[in-house]
Amino acid sequence: MNQQREDIKLGKTEIKIHPLGIGAWSWGDRMMWNFGGSHTEEDIRAAFETSLAAGIDFYDTAEAYGRGKSEMYLGKFLKESGAQVVVATKFMPYPWRLTKAALLKALKNSLKRLNLEQVDLYQVHWPFPPAPIETWAEGLADAVQAGLARSVGVSNYNEDQMRRAYAVLTKRGVPLASNQVEYHLLNRKVEFNGLLSACQQLGITLIAYSPLAQGVLTAKYTPEKPLPGLRGRRYSRSFLVRAQPLLQRMREIGRNHESKTPAQVALNWLICKGVVPIPGAKNARQAQENIAALGWRLTEEEVVALDEASAEFS
Repeated sequence: MNQQREDIKLGKTEIKIHPLGIGAWSWGDRMMWNFGGSHTEEDIRAAFETSLAAGIDFYDTAEAYGRGKSEMYLGKFLKESGAQVVVATKFMPYPWRLTKAALLKALKNSLKRLNLEQVDLYQVHWPFPPAPIETWAEGLADAVQAGLARSVGVSNYNEDQMRRAYAVLTKRGVPLASNQVEYHLLNRKVEFNGLLSACQQLGITLIAYSPLAQGVLTAKYTPEKPLPGLRGRRYSRSFLVRAQPLLQRMREIGRNHESKTPAQVALNWLICKGVVPIPGAKNARQAQENIAALGWRLTEEEVVALDEASAEFS
């Protein structure tokens, strides 16, 4: 299997990243991901070390993940390893944060938890009111010009919101590097609402979070073995029943590529779409499975087949 690296640029910046990253939402988060129950600090350290050893150099976290614990763990692992990687984190526009100064203050706190003087990519987590899109875009530009962030992005922005942020940043001479949104075979809205094409037009990297639909696309869960906790509320037993034909098609396609798993097929499909998936990894085994999505490509016919098999979920 060809494991030759094919680094890509993050938007129109000079920052280069692997075409697949790691999302650190589960590192320290108890509510959604049962940190401390299903996985421990040693587990996520092993996930980090396994990913790093395979050349994965893009790690995405947020101040809201585990109330800062995800940033702290990532910072700790980076310090222990001495590795030079591309680190992305996010600002949460809580309703009591009203000015762009709040963004800079939050970024400085994130940098402390990460043990860094500068983050590679700083993103606004959600386009929440009451502060307008433009306020946070100005704050992002300030962060770059203060040397606290190498590049900036947004997350969960629709096309209009993204274009508004892009316009403010362009006036400040700062490129909008990325928009991080949910995108996977069970949620292809970005293909049809104009967002993906707008990103391509403007030179903005689309980062796909929850690329495995919070575990559904691993085929680990079935109508008889549903997802636990909050994830089970979102993906019900009836939804899992509907997903079975797609998962079967993914298994069939995986067999054409040295028995790739449904999860690896799902991640490779996103890479073929020209976006950067950031699957989570709670332990070394999950990290290894993510890594095996690289070094090969689905054929154009297989991508079309998966498009057709997933059409009802679009």
